[in-house]
Amino acid sequence: MKLVLNTLIALFVFIASAQNNTSYWQQKVDYKMEIDMDVENHQYKGTQELTYTNNSPDTLYRVFYHLYFNAFQPGSQMDVRSRTIEDASSKILDRISKLTPSEIGYIRPTLLTQDGQNLQFEVVGTILEVLLNTPIPPNTSTVFNMNWDAQVPIQIRRTGRYNAEGVAYSMTQWYPKLAEYDFEGWHAVPYIAREFHGVWGNFDVSIKLDENFIIGGTGYLQNADKKGLGGKSKRKTRTWYFSAPNVHDFAWAADKDYIHDTYPGPNGVKLNFYYKNNPEILENWKALQPKTADLLAYFNTHIGNYPYKQYSVIQGGDGGMEYAMCTLITGERKLGSLIGVTAHELAHTWFQFLLATNESKHEWMDEGFTSYISNMAMNELMEEEKENPNAGSYRSYNYIANSNKEQPQTTQADRYSTNMGYGIAAYSKGAVFLSQLGYVIGKENLDKTLLRYYKEWSFKHPTPYDFIRVAEKVSGAELDWYLMDWTQTTNTIDYGIKEVLSKDTETKLSLERLGLMPMPIDISITYEDGSIENFYIPLQMMRADKPNPNPSQKWTVLPDWSWANPTYEFMIENDKKIRIITIDASKLMADINLSNNTYELE
Repeated sequence: MKLVLNTLIALFVFIASAQNNTSYWQQKVDYKMEIDMDVENHQYKGTQELTYTNNSPDTLYRVFYHLYFNAFQPGSQMDVRSRTIEDASSKILDRISKLTPSEIGYIRPTLLTQDGQNLQFEVVGTILEVLLNTPIPPNTSTVFNMNWDAQVPIQIRRTGRYNAEGVAYSMTQWYPKLAEYDFEGWHAVPYIAREFHGVWGNFDVSIKLDENFIIGGTGYLQNADKKGLGGKSKRKTRTWYFSAPNVHDFAWAADKDYIHDTYPGPNGVKLNFYYKNNPEILENWKALQPKTADLLAYFNTHIGNYPYKQYSVIQGGDGGMEYAMCTLITGERKLGSLIGVTAHELAHTWFQFLLATNESKHEWMDEGFTSYISNMAMNELMEEEKENPNAGSYRSYNYIANSNKEQPQTTQADRYSTNMGYGIAAYSKGAVFLSQLGYVIGKENLDKTLLRYYKEWSFKHPTPYDFIRVAEKVSGAELDWYLMDWTQTTNTIDYGIKEVLSKDTETKLSLERLGLMPMPIDISITYEDGSIENFYIPLQMMRADKPNPNPSQKWTVLPDWSWANPTYEFMIENDKKIRIITIDASKLMADINLSNNTYELE
């Protein structure tokens, strides 16, 4: 008997280990970089020592680097796509195709070694393909050393020199960046239009350029006081040294005319503001500073605490774009717009930077979640008093859902047929995903889900399944149907009031499901005396009921509605006369046809 028991225990352990052979892991990088920028020709030379730790269960035989600056050359994939897509971005159009040799961007590796041995490599557009001399086994590290030459492009998209507001350098995606390798393999995605994905690690970066430039960016400034003479030109230079722990990117911006202000943020965080010495914008940039502190406090409360001790808002780039411990935004804006763009980019810190889903595959988890929470923050902090702060996202989603042009949110970010389709899927439909989830499981459960999601998955590159499992744990509901229909299909929600039959004190209400996507249904009954009674029809496959969203009003839970049944009937027994019957009075359910959601009795 003891032998049998031991055998069963051993078998159980084997099965358990077999089921968990894909437990979470992630790679690690440590960068040491030095660059010397020539501000006369906008070229620089760089050196990089990269310690790469392979925490995967796989032996790696090659690696890939991103060379993002190479996108800004005539004939690049970014150039061709912009000239062939039907709704090209106004920021790009055919501008790349017209760049001259002195205006293009490039990163050209001149030497690459692994543990001191030269490596073979090939530049393929914005990707560097590297064949390793020595494979990297699991749980080992190797050291790559690279020298490269680079030229900063004319500012077209996100990065570059001398943008429309005159900022000298917006240095984003400026270095050879090792691609991410995870449980899905390599993510060596060419830079065509969309966002970025990276490996967490520590960055030590030295930047030398003329002494009259001021730099702001990622990390903690260690020393900006060393001045010297650079080369035969005898130019006076300054070397800026930054250290950034546990980040997956490094960005910076530089200008001669930057004003640098600091403002105290919550939890001892120092907020830095870098903006041009332009009298027309000074007042707004001063007013932005306390609002940024308020925004940081809001996101700390509603998502989780920001873990670093500095964050920088920097004038630069071409609109607004989030980076590690900083954002680059255009600064010649009205105050409301300046605060709004800062709210959005700061919120990205949590979803793009600290949670960091793969935006080539799940862009809506960053852009949509960021849109949702920044809209909520603006509504509260700016006292906008909107009933639904994300109503604009619902309108945009409704437009694309009724256009016959919608593509599923699982579409790879660069392969949407239009920029508009990508934008609505990522930003609007992504925001509605969260807002509508609050309708499905209750707003309080949604709030708890966001807090737990951040606590459990920060610094871990979560997937959609990771998020929805957190929501299931918090709410007790089964939600795979919600994730699948909303993100993996273009099924739509459309419920309607089919028939209302009243006799004496009884009213029979018939509802119908016209769309393919199922939902639990809230029914609100308004009586002639102004009182309101609510009925809740649970969705059978959800296997749970949500809490009463209006505790001050009567709430009756009815029998489940199974998806296969296109209709549902129930009786309302009340001696009060019904005036209005409404499906989802909150309008948090993204029903694509609201014309059949309300019935008024004569």
